[in-house]
Amino acid sequence: MRQSQLFTHSLKELPKDETSFNAQTLMRAGFIDKSSAGVYTYLPLGLRVIQKIQTIVRQEMASLGAQEVLMPSLTTEEPWKQTGRLTSFDVLFKTIGADKKSYVLAPTHEELVTPLVKKFVQSYRDLPLGVYQIQTKFRNELRAKSGLLRGREFLMKDLYSFHLDQDDLNAYYLQAQKAYFQIFKRCGLLDQTYLTFASGGAFCQYSHEFQAVTEAGEDIIHICEDCNLAINKEIISEQSVCPNCGRKDLLERKAIEIGNIFKLGVRFSKAFDFMVTGSDGAKQPVLMGCYGLGITRLMGAIVEVNHDNQGLIWPKEIAPFKAHLIDLTTGDSGHNQAEKLYDLLVRLGMEVLLDDRRHLPAGTKFADADLIGCPYRLVISDKTLSQKSFEIKRRQDTAGRLVAIDQVSAYFGSN
Repeated sequence: MRQSQLFTHSLKELPKDETSFNAQTLMRAGFIDKSSAGVYTYLPLGLRVIQKIQTIVRQEMASLGAQEVLMPSLTTEEPWKQTGRLTSFDVLFKTIGADKKSYVLAPTHEELVTPLVKKFVQSYRDLPLGVYQIQTKFRNELRAKSGLLRGREFLMKDLYSFHLDQDDLNAYYLQAQKAYFQIFKRCGLLDQTYLTFASGGAFCQYSHEFQAVTEAGEDIIHICEDCNLAINKEIISEQSVCPNCGRKDLLERKAIEIGNIFKLGVRFSKAFDFMVTGSDGAKQPVLMGCYGLGITRLMGAIVEVNHDNQGLIWPKEIAPFKAHLIDLTTGDSGHNQAEKLYDLLVRLGMEVLLDDRRHLPAGTKFADADLIGCPYRLVISDKTLSQKSFEIKRRQDTAGRLVAIDQVSAYFGSN
């Protein structure tokens, strides 16, 4: 993509109505635009990141054998009344339709997925089953804050699993944990992320959160360094030692919740009278699990963890482009060489953002490249062309190196 054709551009000043680093930086770099408190537009660069996170999530959901659906965001009140959550779920957006009926903008989808699956699953032979979606959610937060970390409208992956017995649910639950850690590894957060014991609320004694350690975090967790497990501060009074090894001297850190999973048991299947016939011919309620992951929240967490004073540092697999090629040449001959290098990189299968904006000084181009944060910065100039080369530098490095243009294929074939 040519940067001259990108309709967005970087901002020189910090947005005054944002205090979170993730929103400030993503807005400055031209990834998102704020519509209202907790509501954002995802611009071309930001959408590329979102789509890559979605691809990773879909691949890891496929590893679980989960099937993707897309349920409506707008729901009637009836299923929420049936579960008792119409009044107890305190962040529901509610509205009245032209038909005078009351509707809910769904913040989660247990109320829809349970009766949906009930229509098609009648026997133990149909289980286990995993159904997920990636969809916009709505939560009427009293105070939308922390940029993408706590919004009123956000993109979420929610997976629901259905089982005949507790052993099967437990086994699937462990597999889901592994899939989540694989997602975080591919998104560059594995080293900072801990499986964290948290309150189970109305569903179970404990749930599990995936917490990424960062000073920007809203939560406090206590980490067992021996087991790489953590406990959310909210349950320390009842679980003050590591649940795995019993260690007492736990390390307190701030963290961002980037995923959570619950064993729902029969909470929703009973509400909708969802029964299946077991192998013995008797009817029994279906056991359920729920596995949430905020796609846009994950993007915000990645920004909070992966940055420096100059801007973003995107992990390779989710960067908007693998390389940012900066053309500093003068004259048509130099520009033609830059275009040839760009075309060659594209033919090699690389995603490249070409800064071909001829009216800007080198310093502005370098600053924009650091702000946008692609994994590699490539520079072609009259000086490098005199050596039939271009300069390449990893985003997190302070110095680059020259690579001969005729060695491009070999170089990027090994990186």
